[in-house]
Formats: sequence, C-alpha cells, structure tokens
Amino acid sequence: MTKLNELSPREGSTKGRMRVGRGQGSGKGKTAGRGVKGQKARSGVAIAGFEGGQMPLHMRMPKRGFNNPFAKEFAEVNFWRIEQAIAAGKLDAKLPIDGAVLVKSGILRRLKGGVRLLGKGELTAKLDITVYSASVAAIAAVEKAGGKITLTKPAPAEKAEK
Repeated sequence: MTKLNELSPREGSTKGRMRVGRGQGSGKGKTAGRGVKGQKARSGVAIAGFEGGQMPLHMRMPKRGFNNPFAKEFAEVNFWRIEQAIAAGKLDAKLPIDGAVLVKSGILRRLKGGVRLLGKGELTAKLDITVYSASVAAIAAVEKAGGKITLTKPAPAEKAEK
C-alpha cells in the first residue's frame, strides 16, 4: 500500500519549470526570451488592452444602451419559495406577510429596493401579503387562493395637461 508521503505524479505527466537567464547554452539566457530593453522587458508590467498605439478594441466598439443610476433593484420571491417556507414551519400563512417577515424567515437575504412577488410555483395557502409590486399572474393567484395582496408601489403620476 502506498503511503501519503510517497505519492508522486506519474512519470512524464509533469514538465519541469523553464529556468530562464541561466547562460546562453540554455537557449533562454541573457534577455530570457523578453526581447531587448523597454517597458515589457522589466518585471511587474501589465499593459492591459494596449495595442501598440492602435486604438484598443474596447475603445473601437460602439457604446450601447443606458445605465439608469436611479433604477430600483428588487428582491424577487416566487410562490414555490413561500410554500416551501410554510411547509418547513418557517412562515405562518395565517399572519400578515411583508418584506421584514420574509427576511426574518430566511426566504430573502435583504430587501434591496422592495419586494417583488412573482407567480412561479403553486399557491395553496391563503395569504395576506404586502409587497412593493407583483406580476399580474401573482396577483391573480393570490386572489384565486382567497388571499389579499397589498401593493406599496406608488401609482404613476398622471401627466398634467396644458
């Protein structure tokens, strides 16, 4: 039986490290395969994206889209996850459910900009749930199960007519 201190890779499966700068006879002496002088011949150089003065690829590509700095990011929760928590006894379907209750029960990690309820999975429990927003399918499923859903998202403001 082989001992742990006697283990070694199979013969020929590994290759030794190339030792550079060890004389002309080694084939990698003097400049050690780095060419002659200059910034890249020195150690600690990384010129990421530099293409020798040619316009770099990341600058040649066109800009696309828009990143909204004020966009809200939602903590999304599906029915299957809520049902799973009810079955495990982490959530009581008889009590009102909101974002804080979902975090406390371990369904969500954090609230982010609000909770969005999505309709994936089967809903059997009658829920009284308060969320920022919900999908049309989720609202229909909660009402079909005999529950009540309250949305805290403000209604869109009507444009003033001139």
